[in-house]
Amino acid sequence: MRKFLSFFMILLTINVLLTGCRASPTTGKTADETELTFWTFNGLHEQFYAEMVKEWNKTYPDRKIKLNTVVYPYGQMHDNLSISLLAGKGLPDIADVELARFSNFLKGSDIPLEDLTSLVKDERDKFVEARLTLYSKNGKVYGLATHVGTTVMYYNMDILNKAGVNPDDIKTWDDYRKAGKKVVKKTGKPMTTIETTDSNSFLPLISQQGSGYFDKNGQLVLNSQTNVKTLEFVRDLKEKDKIAIIAPGGFHHSEEYYGFMNQGGAASVLMPVWYMGRFIDYMPDLKGKIAIRPLPAWKKGGDRSAGMGGTATVVPKQGKQVKLAKEFLKFAKASKKGNTKLWTVLGFDPIRWDVWSSKELKQQNKYTDYFQNGTKIFSMLLEIKDEINPLYLHEDFAKTSDLVNKKVLFEALKNGSKSPKEALDDAAAEVKGQ
Repeated sequence: MRKFLSFFMILLTINVLLTGCRASPTTGKTADETELTFWTFNGLHEQFYAEMVKEWNKTYPDRKIKLNTVVYPYGQMHDNLSISLLAGKGLPDIADVELARFSNFLKGSDIPLEDLTSLVKDERDKFVEARLTLYSKNGKVYGLATHVGTTVMYYNMDILNKAGVNPDDIKTWDDYRKAGKKVVKKTGKPMTTIETTDSNSFLPLISQQGSGYFDKNGQLVLNSQTNVKTLEFVRDLKEKDKIAIIAPGGFHHSEEYYGFMNQGGAASVLMPVWYMGRFIDYMPDLKGKIAIRPLPAWKKGGDRSAGMGGTATVVPKQGKQVKLAKEFLKFAKASKKGNTKLWTVLGFDPIRWDVWSSKELKQQNKYTDYFQNGTKIFSMLLEIKDEINPLYLHEDFAKTSDLVNKKVLFEALKNGSKSPKEALDDAAAEVKGQ
């Protein structure tokens, strides 16, 4: 075992020094600074933490921090973190872990991450609880989210106006289907696009109904009746109602899709609030045309949103500066100031809902300028914050998510080789090892 760990530590060192990572520029550490190391796979997050280090050093001039950030490719960062945790060496002080990989770090009873429950304990009622539950196990919080990922519907008002459709009249998914048929008839444009290599056209819809891949007791519910009927509904939008098409490129982050939508390709798209940045960066011609609304409910009075996607920041137990890392993480991710910065720096919906009504979140910026109801975004989000159900992670969540993204959606929605029930049943059997 010792030889095995030594071998992987050599590989880890080589990876850090020689391959695809990018360390932030470093300056000489002064005597009154303590160094912290931060690993991430998203360069945008580096901007946020750099800003929070400045705020920390202003607030605590006698306890200054120098943050050494290393940006890795997605897979490499998670693999390096797993190897370092196994070896107990070469660990960062804080690290980002993406939702689909998070369950890999919660296996067994000896979890190698610090319990962060105390960081939110005193003001827990000010956080969107579903986002704390997401990164928890046995009631303990092991990661602080970067955003809520409130899922909404983005409507192209140029298309809806031509079709005579008012998005405020769309209250339920049945209303949405009827509006979609009107859009197709009047404009020839599809109402929406469906992902077949990512879960944003499926997982939010089952979350709205209190479902997911696992329930709160850790039981696999992937092929539950709710999930089967929901996947059938998504298929019918394309096959029966003919108001949806497969997203060009397979998902809503492909270059093909961005080009398609930028040219007015579809009347709407279901994605989280953090997708606002994708519109600004990749679909500039839609500026002033996109309106944001809650999701249609499954029934009148039903939930109108879900919390999707996400990255949590963790503190490894065997890091060199555990106490300081936790204090800094609380300052960066659990404070009002830090949550305000999540919006002003990154354009993310903060996990503390009590800052959503603050003046900082109402000020004009590139996000409010782009969208039709930009200055009222958080007023709308406050209305639906309690309609976000928790998703429950499990040791097999990453495996299950991969199966949904790589097999289930393709088989049930794109090539039609299996019915939604068959695709979900087969995936559930594979998760169980049958």
